[in-house]
Amino acid sequence: MSKSVGTASHNIMAKSKSALHWRDYYEMTKPKVVMLLLLTALVGMCLASETWISWKILLAGLTGIGFLSSAAAVINHVVDRKIDAQMARTSNRPLPKGKVSPQRALVFAGVLTVVGYVILELWVNRLTALLTLASLVGYAFVYTMYLKRATPQNIVIGGLAGAAPPLLGWTAVTNDIHAHALLLVLIIFIWTPPHFWALAIHREKDYARAQIPMLPCTHGIEFTKTSILLYTVLLALIGVLPYLIGMTGAIYLIGSSALNAGFLYYAWKLKFASDEHTAMKTFKFSIIHLMVLFVVLLVDHYMRFTF
Repeated sequence: MSKSVGTASHNIMAKSKSALHWRDYYEMTKPKVVMLLLLTALVGMCLASETWISWKILLAGLTGIGFLSSAAAVINHVVDRKIDAQMARTSNRPLPKGKVSPQRALVFAGVLTVVGYVILELWVNRLTALLTLASLVGYAFVYTMYLKRATPQNIVIGGLAGAAPPLLGWTAVTNDIHAHALLLVLIIFIWTPPHFWALAIHREKDYARAQIPMLPCTHGIEFTKTSILLYTVLLALIGVLPYLIGMTGAIYLIGSSALNAGFLYYAWKLKFASDEHTAMKTFKFSIIHLMVLFVVLLVDHYMRFTF
């Protein structure tokens, strides 16, 4: 009896450890971030065509982009593991906790990279494959390894890699770079600094302890709040351009105006009437802002396309 109980306990513990191990690898891919990137890539795909997208291109494109984006996230975990260990927000990640070794994480990233690139190369097109690979290099190496540690403008310059998915989705369908796709990239590029700086204000002590030159650490919180407000104003102005050039219709204009007004409200409050929770509330709203903005783009496109 005791032997059976011991065997059963051993099996349960083994299964529990296996499940935990799987979750650790999954966590390193930053699934929530990747899902938001894939939403913007999907919208890029849909806006690139006035007809329904081929399910093969849709599936292969999103899978390949998702794999390479996940690989970039894993490399980010490896490179930042010592920094992550010093910050409350990231100290429980798999690498700082020793749940996954850097070597295994890099092998995992390598597999994701190769599989993702092959999918895009064989079933989408080479332009998309190369641009997606370039985005991985830009985020995982240029931003994470160099810019993040070199300049307080790190997120401004490095944000270009994170802004690429709408262009990747567009090229997956057309095999061509179009000005409308670049405008979508510009929107995310301008959105990124106020989004991330709001979090940086909330975690300013963490970044200072880790010696990362984020804007609140190098120029002060008040300067960062002013920068967030100015970037948000610029985002609202650029947000009108898709309507002005005929890329979108009234649904987008109304939806984007409401969302940008909400972002401006939070940025204004952060600058002139903030409390200890305002920065994090601004950060959380910015995520909702981008997600809903691209859903509105999608709805606007298909309403115009259908009617």
